[in-house]
Amino acid sequence: METSQLDVRPEKARNNNHLKLENKTANYEFTIIVPVYNEEDNMAALENKLSAFISESLLNTCVLFVNDCSTDRSLERMAEICNRREHFCYLSFEKNAGLSAALKAGIEATQSSFVGYIDADLQTAPEDFNLLIPHLQEFEMVMGIRANRKDSFVKNMSSKIANGFRRMMTNDGVSDTGCPLKIIRTDYAKRIPLFNGMHRFLPALIQLQNGKVKQIPVRHFPRVAGKSKFNLGNRLVAPFIDCFAYRWMKKRYINFQISETNID
Repeated sequence: METSQLDVRPEKARNNNHLKLENKTANYEFTIIVPVYNEEDNMAALENKLSAFISESLLNTCVLFVNDCSTDRSLERMAEICNRREHFCYLSFEKNAGLSAALKAGIEATQSSFVGYIDADLQTAPEDFNLLIPHLQEFEMVMGIRANRKDSFVKNMSSKIANGFRRMMTNDGVSDTGCPLKIIRTDYAKRIPLFNGMHRFLPALIQLQNGKVKQIPVRHFPRVAGKSKFNLGNRLVAPFIDCFAYRWMKKRYINFQISETNID
């Protein structure tokens, strides 16, 4: 695989190669987080499609599964994948904690320069990450917009309503925050506060740090295996409530950058 032409390494990493690397994600430029909850039937497709993407990725890439205490054989399947695939690893929760917690745990574990996210249902294509990567030098977050969505009328309509209300409340200018194809600069991602519903506000939370967000159209596919974990309650009602929580937090958000230190 050709090495990337995009200089993504943070300045400190370039100048301190003697530092011990704490986990394998530090050996990569890009870590893809895949939250998993009862996706046993999708694990084989995930292995194949993510492996294929790794071989053609514009960045040196690895995959980090986060098992949200699945009750099926998802954990067993991902452990098998990670045992036979060099560029795969996993975390597993002791108790079910939800999508936001799974994302935050993956972000905290990531030591690559960039961290991405894709759903285990594969309704978006891993290879479309290559549409986002070229914009990473200009934007702190690059995310997909699902073109020609292959969801039901009810799901599409509830998502449209929730997105409209969220844009009004956050003023983030993002048309499809629910698209699971996203790449973020890891140093920005690590400063995102953890709260239930966090995953719905990732663009707004990057903008709170004065980060810039870019939206790129990507493909969308129907779910072919497993069952959706979302319903009207957590697709429509919960986002309305979370918007008010975000507005409260926004007024109290602390944003700072260190200009000088001798702690190293």
